[in-house]
Amino acid sequence: MTLAGAVTAAAGLLLAPQRTWANLLLACLFLLGLGLAGIFFVALQYATGAGWSVAFRRVPEAMSAVLPYGAAGLLLVLLLRPSLYSWTESLPGDPAFWFKRLWLNYPFFLLRSAVYLGLWILFSRRIVGLSRRQDRDNDVRFTRSNIRLSVLFIVVFAFTCWLASFDWIMSLEPEWYSTIFGVYNFAGLFSSGLAMILVLAITLERAGPLRGYLTADHLHDLGKLLFAFSTFWMYIWFSQYMLIWYANIPEETNYFVRRLNGFWEPVFILNFLLNWAAPFAVLLHVPAKRSPGMLLKIAWTVLVGRWVDLYLMILPTFAGKLPVFGIWEVGIIAGAAGLFFLVVLRALGQAEIVPGNDPFLEESLHYHN
Repeated sequence: MTLAGAVTAAAGLLLAPQRTWANLLLACLFLLGLGLAGIFFVALQYATGAGWSVAFRRVPEAMSAVLPYGAAGLLLVLLLRPSLYSWTESLPGDPAFWFKRLWLNYPFFLLRSAVYLGLWILFSRRIVGLSRRQDRDNDVRFTRSNIRLSVLFIVVFAFTCWLASFDWIMSLEPEWYSTIFGVYNFAGLFSSGLAMILVLAITLERAGPLRGYLTADHLHDLGKLLFAFSTFWMYIWFSQYMLIWYANIPEETNYFVRRLNGFWEPVFILNFLLNWAAPFAVLLHVPAKRSPGMLLKIAWTVLVGRWVDLYLMILPTFAGKLPVFGIWEVGIIAGAAGLFFLVVLRALGQAEIVPGNDPFLEESLHYHN
């Protein structure tokens, strides 16, 4: 799959460059989102003193290993195809845009991007490294260090994820703005990350490595988190849409008018169905949250929904009035998926699948909600 994606991207850069670059941007942001969600989940557990997730913590830790690959791909896109961002050529001369002209400065834009990515990679490597040292040396001071480091990471992540959403996605249409766009992007990012944790954890339990460690109670809590964050995504989605619709300011409404006209409207509705309606309707029931088969179906639904969400954020800027979906999209999706699983499986093989010397492991193994 990774090889097929690489061949597709190489051919696309020659035959359909603008569309291919846009899809590469989407793929890199998708990979970065999964990696960030993994390390954010780990940091959240440390910062809150939660012990229930220790039994499967290696799964989100392994997901964070994809961050350097997503970061390298994104930097290549930003360096080699700056024309994806129309503001690199010109910005409106309206005096009201003075701050945008100051902020959307290409060298400053690249510098900020490098800082965001560098901080995320440094924090993730340090947190994962301390987790593995705790398991290897059986010294509780590594867990204490990770608690402090995780609190700091969450603060840094809150600001950098918010700003990165503005820089890499919202500035594709520089005349449009939404003050809660960063929160909206975080909601989708973390929902898809929870979905991927479920996919990997259930697969590892069925394959054997997590058998006897991952229980229905763990799945129940992961299902509750996915239910909560898909609903949070919907809340932010509606807040953003309703306020822009109500105010009816042309600079704001153009974003939604473009996505609600013609053949984009079914994609717009599909986004809503995949990211909220389906998980809400199914996970509202307790048995569904304890059923591995049902959770897998909903998790894959949310992951497809995340791709559709990013597609709606990015592609209408370049595709015009008609959505495009063909070899360039399929090949690059396959390549990103193949790369993700190659990296994650390799990372899972670099440490014991269950952190045996973690001070909270017993709590996790005997956890009941």
